[in-house]
Amino acid sequence: MKKLFKNPKARSHPVAEAEECQDDNRDVVDLLGVTIAAINTTKDLFPIELAKGILGTIANILTIAQSVIKNKSDFLDIVQKCETIRRVLERATKDATKDDLQGSLGDALSELDISVNRVNSEVASKKEQSILARLFSSTIDRDRIASWEKELDRVLVLFNTETIADMAIGMKRLTSELRGNANGNNILMHCQVSVPPSRPSMFYGRDDLVAELTNLVVDDEHVALIGPGGMGKSSLAKAILNEALVIEKFAERRFFVTYDGMDPSTITFETFMTRFAGALGIELSGVHPMRQICTFLRSTSALIVLDNAETFEEARGQSALQEIPLAIAEIADIPGIALILTSRSRRNAPNVPWITKDIPPLDVGSALEAFSRIYRQVSRGNAEEEITNLLMELEFHPLSINLLANAAQQNGWSPRMLLTRWKHQPSAVLDHGEGKLQSLSATMQLSLSSPSIQNFGEDGGRTLAIIAFLPQGLNGDLATQLLPSLPHIDIICDVLCRQSLVYCQGVFIKMLAPIRHYVQSSSLAPLVSTCLRDVGDFYYRTVQHCSQERDNHAGIIISDHLNVEHVVAFGLTQVQDRTKETFNICGLFLQCLQHHLPRPTALVPAIFNIVEEPSTLTLKARCLCDLGMLYDALSQLTKAMKAFQAAEALYLIASDREGVAHCVTARADTYRCEGRFIQAQRVLEDFQRSNSWGNLSETTKARVWFFLDKARVYTYTALADELFAKSIEGREWGLQSRVWHWRAKLYYGEDIVQVKKHLEELLLQSTNNGDLFPHRDALQGLAQVSFYQGRSSEAMNIIQEIIEMFKGKDPQEFLWFTVSKAVVASNQGNYALARNLMHKASEPLGFLALRSAHVFLYRSYCSAHVELTAGEYDRAKFYFTGMIEDSDMQGNLHFKAFGIRGLGEVAFARGNFAVAAQRFAETQSLCTEMGVPPWKLHSCFPFSALPERFKGWALFLECRSPFSSAI
Repeated sequence: MKKLFKNPKARSHPVAEAEECQDDNRDVVDLLGVTIAAINTTKDLFPIELAKGILGTIANILTIAQSVIKNKSDFLDIVQKCETIRRVLERATKDATKDDLQGSLGDALSELDISVNRVNSEVASKKEQSILARLFSSTIDRDRIASWEKELDRVLVLFNTETIADMAIGMKRLTSELRGNANGNNILMHCQVSVPPSRPSMFYGRDDLVAELTNLVVDDEHVALIGPGGMGKSSLAKAILNEALVIEKFAERRFFVTYDGMDPSTITFETFMTRFAGALGIELSGVHPMRQICTFLRSTSALIVLDNAETFEEARGQSALQEIPLAIAEIADIPGIALILTSRSRRNAPNVPWITKDIPPLDVGSALEAFSRIYRQVSRGNAEEEITNLLMELEFHPLSINLLANAAQQNGWSPRMLLTRWKHQPSAVLDHGEGKLQSLSATMQLSLSSPSIQNFGEDGGRTLAIIAFLPQGLNGDLATQLLPSLPHIDIICDVLCRQSLVYCQGVFIKMLAPIRHYVQSSSLAPLVSTCLRDVGDFYYRTVQHCSQERDNHAGIIISDHLNVEHVVAFGLTQVQDRTKETFNICGLFLQCLQHHLPRPTALVPAIFNIVEEPSTLTLKARCLCDLGMLYDALSQLTKAMKAFQAAEALYLIASDREGVAHCVTARADTYRCEGRFIQAQRVLEDFQRSNSWGNLSETTKARVWFFLDKARVYTYTALADELFAKSIEGREWGLQSRVWHWRAKLYYGEDIVQVKKHLEELLLQSTNNGDLFPHRDALQGLAQVSFYQGRSSEAMNIIQEIIEMFKGKDPQEFLWFTVSKAVVASNQGNYALARNLMHKASEPLGFLALRSAHVFLYRSYCSAHVELTAGEYDRAKFYFTGMIEDSDMQGNLHFKAFGIRGLGEVAFARGNFAVAAQRFAETQSLCTEMGVPPWKLHSCFPFSALPERFKGWALFLECRSPFSSAI
């Protein structure tokens, strides 16, 4: 029936409102006349007297409203419901007999008669009140009218369920009251209405989502629940059907239409409509099924769930693909109808304003609760944490959790046995029954049987196999470059996404862990080999072209680093026909990580397990060296040392003296970074006395001398003139050696004017040559000169030059020198600036947390340094203590000595001389272990030295009061 009123919010002017109200009332008067006439014309044709009486009462209600009630426009819904009652009674009592009144039809008619008479009595009383008051009209409160509407709705539900169900008696035909269908071709038959499914008993962790979706459907929104098989879409829909708000609004008009188990290849428009109508409780006969169903649905509000919609969304027939979406759109347009669609596919009916919800996995707490509800041994033997990690491996996929718990419970496995079974045969654990609810394979095969996937043949399987193989998934932006043998890869990925077999996360196309386990153990797994060479070729080329510059190749390494690593590991262990190439790529990839994305690598076991044959000795040694350099950059020095030692042994077997020298200098520099200067010096001096020394190139000898003197500079075991003298003439190490030679003279207290002059000359030379690190070292030396001379502002300006050199290029260097600048600022007394710089230096710390513990220790020490100079002793003590603990973890003696000396100064400043003496004694012991003269603890680290006013350490070393009795 046509809606007659305009938007009430649009009314503003009183006169306009009055005129519009009069127009609305005239429309209702006309409608009242038509409805009263229709009732009076047809009521005598009804075979049941009770139905005739009800219609007579309704006609009286409408007559009073037409003649007496002033606010007729408010009666529009009542008029429409009265017309609905007439049509329902006509349909329900056609060919009925008195015997039929013994069942639910009679009960429904009695309920309707009571309700109609109640409304009639209240309307009639309003008429009498108006006559007594000598009024020609009366106004009825809108709330009262609304209560009548609700009462009539309640009774009409009985006819939509009980009466229609009752009409299964003899499958009696209903008369066609459809307009425009006078020939009676459409015959609507009524059968037993299906009862809405109950709320699932095993349903956890979806309360917020259920509440959100319930509010949407109560507001007549259409919702599409999308997700891969086993995500709990159907369970979610069933839970919504049983929510109190939904039951209150839709009552018995909650329908669950499932298309599960149907073959998409056999789906036609007719089979779709037959199943739909069956769930509504009607049987279709004749033509125009949509008209029959829409007639039924227009009677009052309804919520309809279309479950497993991917079945008809993937129908093979062209007519079905065209007609079914149009039918769904037409049903969605019916006022008061709300649709919930569950599907693995995103190919949902167009022209429907779907609110699409991707169903997420469970949260960790709900996953554990669901698992524990079935498998009750979780809490035994401290297994909860291990089980939680196992559920995390499943990415909290609801069906997989259920399957895993049932497998463990039914087989009587202990938690340890379950973990063992999962480790060795994950897919088998998830397949312990038949059907998609008891087998991951079954639900996966259902998805893979989709015609849209089958259309791609083996290419669809190859795509799934390579996505399962790559730990990050497939980079969608690079898909055509990674897989040139699959020309339709982009289209295939789109279809896989629509089928919820994969999902997009950023630029990557990924799959859930249970699906990945299935693919890797299924017949799809061998298909990966045909694509893996394509992927390997692309990643290998990228690694070969990657340099220290942040270019496009570096960008791919950064974005796809886990995939590249996995392909390299696979090549090292599985691919036999490109061994040498893979070894070279492995080393280059480790260098890429070191420069662009420093992190630990999963390649360690693959590298150490390379079979040592004459042809692979040097190749393996090179990989180990690059691995050592990566861990050295990460300050994971124990791991670095292990890699260097293993590489050195292989080089010795292969008689590669240059390789041995590289490993020896790397090991020595690792000792130096830990503050173990004596050990570093000893390693290099022993190597110079070995048989390998005489066979080395001059460049390599210069390298050894350079690193030897970098260790000796801290121990003060040589004269300043001797340091770096033997590496100065080397072509590769000459410039950097000259810079360090003059910096050594600075640390040894020689003529500072001469030091500055020579460093300025070397700075100019390094600028002209474009040598980055000699340039940095020369600038750092000049900043230290200015600092020693008391020109702190000049020192800060020079440090800022270094910061600008590395800004946006090398976060490690950026952080180190930003921290150094903060220390200089604190020595000036500018503590606000110092703290601001320390805070700024913390910003890239998340990236550097794994990159360099050495830099992290330096930042922690300088934070304590700033607070100590500011007089904030508690904060300084906090930082010093934390830094000492971190130094112990890293095995760094140098920073540990700095920190303990700092704690001694805190105790000294507070007058706690006994504690101060203890801390200084510990510092002195560390100096002995390092080989550093105690007086020279900070000499090679000018910015790290505490201001002279912190004199506890000096007094302790001089055995002056209050430490005159200290040994």
